[in-house]
Amino acid sequence: MEFAARLADAATFKTDCLIVPISGKTLSPEAKAIDVATGGMLSHLRTTGDMTGTNNTFCWLHKPAGIAAKRLLLMGVGDKPLNRQALITQLSAVAKEVLKTPARNAAGLFTELTLSNPDDKQSKNTTAKNTRSDDAWIGTQLAQQFGEAQYKFEAGKTTVCHRGKLGKVTTLCNNAKTLKAVRTGNALGAAIATGSNVTRLLGDLPANVCTPGHLAKQARALARKHPKITTKVLSEKQMAELRMHSLLSVTAGTELPAYLITMEYKGGKADQKPVVLVGKGVTFDSGGISLKPGGKMDEMKYDMCGAASVFGVMEALVAAQLPINVVGIVPTVENMPSGTATRPGDVVKSMSGQTIEILNTDAEGRLILCDALTYAARFKPDTVIDIATLTGACVVALGSHATGLFSNDQVLADDLLSAGIIAGDRAWQLPLWEEYDKQLKSDFADMANIGGGGGGSATAAAFLGRFTKDYTWAHLDIAGTAWSSGPKGATGRPVPLLMEYLRGKAS
Repeated sequence: MEFAARLADAATFKTDCLIVPISGKTLSPEAKAIDVATGGMLSHLRTTGDMTGTNNTFCWLHKPAGIAAKRLLLMGVGDKPLNRQALITQLSAVAKEVLKTPARNAAGLFTELTLSNPDDKQSKNTTAKNTRSDDAWIGTQLAQQFGEAQYKFEAGKTTVCHRGKLGKVTTLCNNAKTLKAVRTGNALGAAIATGSNVTRLLGDLPANVCTPGHLAKQARALARKHPKITTKVLSEKQMAELRMHSLLSVTAGTELPAYLITMEYKGGKADQKPVVLVGKGVTFDSGGISLKPGGKMDEMKYDMCGAASVFGVMEALVAAQLPINVVGIVPTVENMPSGTATRPGDVVKSMSGQTIEILNTDAEGRLILCDALTYAARFKPDTVIDIATLTGACVVALGSHATGLFSNDQVLADDLLSAGIIAGDRAWQLPLWEEYDKQLKSDFADMANIGGGGGGSATAAAFLGRFTKDYTWAHLDIAGTAWSSGPKGATGRPVPLLMEYLRGKAS
């Protein structure tokens, strides 16, 4: 989909669909101009109650007299400025509304939308350059929401779903400064939508298609397609030589080989330290010997959404051409029960040399991440962020609204929290206290892989923290935000959060 910004009069602009925000009190100057051109139609609709201006309501007019547009879509925006989350919901709704029609192009007065001030400001402690004009932010969200609204999973179906024909969306502006800001925002938003949709597609693929080998092929294809990305894939033999026995313990029960995938995006200066993203890539998680219950086990294909988000960020970085160096590391395995599977009570040695007593084989994500996090140190990172569908406890704590955030550095935590607010992809910081680390005590190894006694998301983060002491690190637990159970589907999160964070780092 193409996005544009133009200095143009809305009444005379030729488009298949003109979108005009309508407030609940008075018409804006731009809306009044449309009202005059249509012979008072907008005022009439307000008088009759057909268009009250209530937030998230719509009214269609076809072949409206007096203006050049073929269709007029009135979008209710309420009486007060909206906060970021509400405005994102508004733009998502209007995108879906337009895509229901045969319109091939659309234009709108989107910069009339206004943001409220108070609760969506970034943290005062943040160092990332996340501040942007409202017009740039609206441009970003406009492109992102329209781009994401186009996504439909069709890979497993014999009939193709109907989709809108929309190919171009134009923002009508009244000055050059706004025009420039919207265009800049559009470019970033389109890139984020591309990355989110790549993440959603990988997540939605069934586990018999999206195997560890499939992810390895996708990584190699990414490098062939984009000169700024280089890819390296380690085999199980190479991982064994690196003493990644914790990671390999998870894949012991399946016939599918595991891989460690590294993708390097080189958009910054040669001597710039990279941000390293580590994504959990369990392409199917049966729980192993600690077998999961049968209900909703099909959703365990989504246990690789951390890995999928790393792939999505790589695609978005290329599209946005951000001047930053980023390394994506994906440990990818399948966790299955068999006669060769790892047993509860087994002890393995990680790449770091620390030993782990595996008390529960369904706590496998941390076992592959710990070796990947040790491996990340060789890139001499500026920052390391791991992304993982790690714990059901995080879903209990935060539901599907916020990603769980843990960090050994408060400045990094603040930057990520701020990026999440701005992107509308919010996180919530949870404690990484010594008390949780003590719950990992084992009688037979340096640590156990579960803590017991509650606080499951915190003890999982404390486990990972034992392997990240040499660099600045954050852990994103996306177990509640990576996919939806009804209707089922991957969400593409936390690609928007990560891209906003990386945009701030690159500024």
